[in-house]
Amino acid sequence: MHANAAVPTTVDRAEAQRLLSAGAQLVDVREHEAHRDAHIPGAVSLPLKELTAERAEDMLRRDRTVLLYCWDFQ
Repeated sequence: MHANAAVPTTVDRAEAQRLLSAGAQLVDVREHEAHRDAHIPGAVSLPLKELTAERAEDMLRRDRTVLLYCWDFQ
């Protein structure tokens, strides 16, 4: 379902856990310092300010769903 999504989709915790169990990649888009201080186990650090097509190609697999997370200020 989400693997071929052309636009970002918001998912709840249960759906995120299901996607991770199915092999999704977890990416922390906060600054490196925030990632070093605390992060979800298994997440790779790729700050939003550094997110380019080239970096994504180097770090992520196209055949797997990608879950991004950051701080939620709502």
